[in-house]
Amino acid sequence: MSTSTRAIAGTRPGPSADSTNRGALRRTKLRLSSPWATVGAIVIAVIWTIPSFGLLVTSFRPPADITTSGWWTAFVNPQFTLANYVNTLNFNDTITVGQSFVNSLVITIPATVFPITLALLAAYAFAWIDFKGKDWLFIAVFAMQVVPLQMALVPLLSMYSNGLTIFGTQIFPGLNLNSLTSTYAEVWISHTIFALPLAVFILHNSVSAIPRDVIEAAKVDGAGHGQTFFRIVLPLSMPAIASFAIFQFLWVWNDLLVATVFAPGANAPITKLLTDLSGTYGQQWYLLSAGTFLAIIVPLIVFFALQRFFVRGLLAGATKG
Repeated sequence: MSTSTRAIAGTRPGPSADSTNRGALRRTKLRLSSPWATVGAIVIAVIWTIPSFGLLVTSFRPPADITTSGWWTAFVNPQFTLANYVNTLNFNDTITVGQSFVNSLVITIPATVFPITLALLAAYAFAWIDFKGKDWLFIAVFAMQVVPLQMALVPLLSMYSNGLTIFGTQIFPGLNLNSLTSTYAEVWISHTIFALPLAVFILHNSVSAIPRDVIEAAKVDGAGHGQTFFRIVLPLSMPAIASFAIFQFLWVWNDLLVATVFAPGANAPITKLLTDLSGTYGQQWYLLSAGTFLAIIVPLIVFFALQRFFVRGLLAGATKG
């Protein structure tokens, strides 16, 4: 055996190293799947579920029982009714709960689609298009995640609504949204702006993990950026897109701050109507409990329909060969 061959052979992991790694992996799997770990996970799940289960039982109890006894007494003297949900759907303050439910869908779906579309295009540009200052621009986008919504909400929305003028010079003309007050446009733009940094970061991890050989093979076959994006990048990025879609959908659906500021009156989502309802009719628990479960039906459907993509999408790009 030559000297160079012996040197190469010396750099390879030996059988003992492989067996050590397999042993460590097997011990980790045993610890995570042990009976005690399973029991602990079940106990935590039960503790977290009890408040939600109690609220669900309360939503089906008659109003008189809700005010005189706890929800657990329903198992001793079971009396349930659907009247709470009927009354909640027909409740009419400024708008009905049913109208606010539709408003939540009208706000949430575009506010989820817009940032994903823009962020996926930006992620492709950062990953596979060379341009000057790309790294610094990506760092700037990534750093915007630390800006809290509460601090930037009013000045940023004032800038794109009324424009930006410094020392008498107009830097940004604005979008003249003042005439569109009480529409959905301001809510869509607000959620899109604040979601973009995290969306670009997550989708960039997935897009940049696509093997370079695949992208270069497409270029050799004559594919431009458009064909590469729609035929290769978009299909391979679906797990990451689904995972962020869940995250953004739940965030927008549960949002109260932006809705309170920019979606008043007839455009209010269900979260704002429930808040108003709890302040004015806080004694009527049968309306609040039923309205709360009407509000979480859609997020639960979205989460359980797409949850198998959630972890896989968030971890996309975490390991690269």
